[in-house]
Amino acid sequence: MFTRILIPFDGSPSSAEAVRKGAALAMLCEAEVLILTVFHHHSLLEASLSVRRPEDSGNVDDVMRDHAREVAEAGRALAHEAGASGARAFVKGGQPARSIIAFAREHGVDLIVIGSRGLGSIESFLLGSVSHKVTGLADCPVLVV
Repeated sequence: MFTRILIPFDGSPSSAEAVRKGAALAMLCEAEVLILTVFHHHSLLEASLSVRRPEDSGNVDDVMRDHAREVAEAGRALAHEAGASGARAFVKGGQPARSIIAFAREHGVDLIVIGSRGLGSIESFLLGSVSHKVTGLADCPVLVV
């Protein structure tokens, strides 16, 4: 039925439930699981105004990319616990919904399993949730958990 399942993961309870459901579905279909964490790139102005811990070295994007890698690895570990032992983790920078769609297209994904509520800001209430945008833009089926 499905051969490659993409599960966007931001560490929220909803995305964790999506990982568990996606991993269970992957086991039924013998599908490959791809975990994706997206971080937001900062403009030069945003970066100059950002608050960081003194022990964090590098620019804001580097710090966010490193954190996103940790989150993606946590998602991969959760998928492994749920039975998807071959799950792989990826990190991508950019606007979340568009990055998820681009990644799905680039990797030939035939199902996206996404949490209904992530760790988004007030922006998601004003502009619409990431899951809503993904369902509208995706070329493949989207399961919202």
